[in-house]
Amino acid sequence: MAESLQASHQRKPGTPLASMQASRIPVIAFGVSLGSFLAITYVLCVGFDLFFPGQAMYQTWLRLLPGFTWLSWPSFLLGLVESFAYGWYVALIFGPLFNFFANWRN
Repeated sequence: MAESLQASHQRKPGTPLASMQASRIPVIAFGVSLGSFLAITYVLCVGFDLFFPGQAMYQTWLRLLPGFTWLSWPSFLLGLVESFAYGWYVALIFGPLFNFFANWRN
């Protein structure tokens, strides 16, 4: 009986191994989380610029965010929306690419 148990647990040549399921990125959750991260970072950076004007980064925001000017409420909201949109842009490109290549077999 012990021999039959050992024989049943041994792999035979040519027996396929159990394959692991490749990790997948849920694109919607990734887009919301990355967009939120960039929007929160934008708010923190604008706050930093207001508290420490000598170290301000607003010149960078002028180049990265089309239509952004320093600083009015409409401009602030535009920068917030654009920051969130940049997060979605990355998620919509990176997420499907990662999922494709994670499942890619030779």
